[in-house]
Amino acid sequence: MAPKRSPARLVIALSVAAALAVFLLYASIAGGGTPMVQPSELDGRTGLVTLAGHVVGAPTGDSYGAHGLRFQVRDIRGGATERLTVLYTGSVPDQFKRGRDIVVDGQLQSGTFVAVRDSLITKCPSKYAPDKKSS
Repeated sequence: MAPKRSPARLVIALSVAAALAVFLLYASIAGGGTPMVQPSELDGRTGLVTLAGHVVGAPTGDSYGAHGLRFQVRDIRGGATERLTVLYTGSVPDQFKRGRDIVVDGQLQSGTFVAVRDSLITKCPSKYAPDKKSS
C-alpha cells in the first residue's frame, strides 16, 4: 500500500498560484501605466502622460537643435479647438507633418508639453481606412 500524500504541497502550490494571479491583475490594472490623454484633457495633470493629438500648423525648429522642434496639436476628433504647443527633441519619423495624428510621451510645463526624447510616433488613419468610392 502506497503512503498517503499530505495535502500541504497542494495547498502551498495553490497559494503561490493565487498570489501570482493577484499580482498580475494588480500590475495590469493599477500598476504604473501612463495615462493617454488628448490636449483638452491635459489641464491639471502634472505627471508623465502619453499625449495623442492631431498636428496643426507647420513644425518649426530642429529636432536636435538647442531649442528642439516645436509644433502644435489639437484633439484628434477635433472637438476642442484649442491648440497645445509641443517641444520635442530626438528623431522625427518620416511620416511626421501637418495633418498627421501623433502620440508622444511627456508632461506639461508652463503651458508647453515637453516631450520625452525619441518618443514621437506618427499614426496614419487613412492608411487603414477603406477606400472611398466616387459616385
